[in-house]
Amino acid sequence: MEFKGRTWKFGNDVDTDAIIPARYLNTIDPAELARHCMEDADPAFPEKVRAGDIIVAGKNFGCGSSREHAPVAIKAAGVACVIAHSFARIFYRNAINIALPIFESPEAAEVISEGDQVRVDAESGIITNLTKNQTYQATPFPAFMRELMQAGGLMPYVAERVKRHGA
Repeated sequence: MEFKGRTWKFGNDVDTDAIIPARYLNTIDPAELARHCMEDADPAFPEKVRAGDIIVAGKNFGCGSSREHAPVAIKAAGVACVIAHSFARIFYRNAINIALPIFESPEAAEVISEGDQVRVDAESGIITNLTKNQTYQATPFPAFMRELMQAGGLMPYVAERVKRHGA
């Protein structure tokens, strides 16, 4: 898997309320969640984000509540992946469960600027900033996690395994 896109930059401790404000949690419709993704952190984001764009953030991205709505909103908004210095533990797991690729790289999170063009190789964890002609290393996913992501998340992965191997 490889991702290439324009970056959106956010700071440290971006919580799930900033990712998808609580006032929109009365729906589980991904398209509706996407219309409000990151709007409290950057009101222009929902209108300006394009399919394939990449979010870059500081430490503890996705802190706060355990709601799955947050990674669902990001993925439904068309964001290809998220690069951060670090992720809140529950956000990390929820992102994997719904197949939102996330990459931890303190160096990339610090150096990448908003609007840079970036390419991410999921297998190697190499992040290339095409704008600045720099590379950074992220922690790559183990093979099992890449399989889970390629299947579309935890539930499709399990369903496929049950179909192939029985309950």
